[in-house]
Amino acid sequence: MSLEKPYLDVPGTTLFDMDQSRQGYWLNQFCMSLMKPENRERFKANQRAYVDEWPMTEDQKQAVLDQDLNKAISLGGNIYFLAKLGSTHGKSFQQMAGSMTGMTEEEYRDMMISGGRSIEGNRVVGESGDAQANRQPQGKSRVEGKA
Repeated sequence: MSLEKPYLDVPGTTLFDMDQSRQGYWLNQFCMSLMKPENRERFKANQRAYVDEWPMTEDQKQAVLDQDLNKAISLGGNIYFLAKLGSTHGKSFQQMAGSMTGMTEEEYRDMMISGGRSIEGNRVVGESGDAQANRQPQGKSRVEGKA
């Protein structure tokens, strides 16, 4: 039984929670297998045959074969595990992040150096800019007059 998830209304964001972890268990185990050089070589020699050795869903396998990191994340993949897949293909984390945003590596780097993405359109659904600015981080409260 899943818990209430108020964080699901953040546009474009998939949080790796308990349910995502369960869904992506074998996908993430596959990615961890790529830490061993012999497994990377087997995967590169015949990607389909190697992913078929894992009890992933067909959608997960296809996301791996297509190097579709956004799809893999939506299917339970964790970016830190998926980084092993990117590395196997000779991609840096910056290149991977760029591909996930539809940008080139250079465009992604320049955006991050310039302060990252605009908050516009990236707030919690239904939350205005004023409400966002007044929201307190969870677990902290504002105490006036205290040092």
